[in-house]
Amino acid sequence: MSNEALDAAPPGLDAVLPRVVDHVALARLYGEPLFAMPRDLYIPPDALQVFLEAFEGPLDLLLYLIRKQNFNILDIPMAAVTRQYLSYVDEIRSGNLELAAEYLLMAAMLIEIKSRMLLPPKKVAEGEEAEDPRAELVRRLLEYEQMKLAAQRLADQPQYGRDFLRAQVTVEQSLVPRFPDVSAVDLQTAWRDILRRAKLVQHHRISREELSVREHMSIVLRHLQGRKFVEFGELFDPSRGQPVLVVTFIAMLELAKETLIELTQAEAFAPIYVRLAYTPT
Repeated sequence: MSNEALDAAPPGLDAVLPRVVDHVALARLYGEPLFAMPRDLYIPPDALQVFLEAFEGPLDLLLYLIRKQNFNILDIPMAAVTRQYLSYVDEIRSGNLELAAEYLLMAAMLIEIKSRMLLPPKKVAEGEEAEDPRAELVRRLLEYEQMKLAAQRLADQPQYGRDFLRAQVTVEQSLVPRFPDVSAVDLQTAWRDILRRAKLVQHHRISREELSVREHMSIVLRHLQGRKFVEFGELFDPSRGQPVLVVTFIAMLELAKETLIELTQAEAFAPIYVRLAYTPT
């Protein structure tokens, strides 16, 4: 809307539409541009608070004061620590009384310890040391410091959502199945590989055949019965296998040893003949 249109507008419209249209809006309220701060805007006094040091309780504050000034925790200067502690309590009491109640309880305890230190020590038996009014406070501070350091070590550990995130991968699956392209050469190569592996895992069964030397000695004697000479090779049957040939040869050696057969040869490299041994009647 132009300036002439605004001048011609009714008087009530001037309170709704902004006159400054060439400047950038300061803010937007419910989507509408805001060119000037409202005069009736109320900001509560505690709307914004800045805490320079955040403590989790009275022990945390007391430990901070001791460590900051390098005080010996086993020999706490109660006057200096109590003075600094009370100054901090005065600051938080002015803003939040409920928060300061717990700190005030610790302040009363510090004042009590300081007053007990000013009194003469109680008499104790010989060889015993007088009780230090600060002993209970020192014990609580040391236990709190140990728990705080343990909590800090746990907080330093990597945490999901703070230090790292879980990786997520989205895989799009097609509704139409896609089969791999396989050629005839690939099938032939795969079949050859299966045959090669099948030969490597073949099972061989070894059976034991019992052969009797005495039995084959009788077979040799039956072959020689009624015959004058028999060629050495005719007594062996290759079709029955190598074990039978070996046993037959051993049987012939046993027969020759017992002088039941005779082996003759006319000359070197001549055929060998076998016959029954001559037995005089």
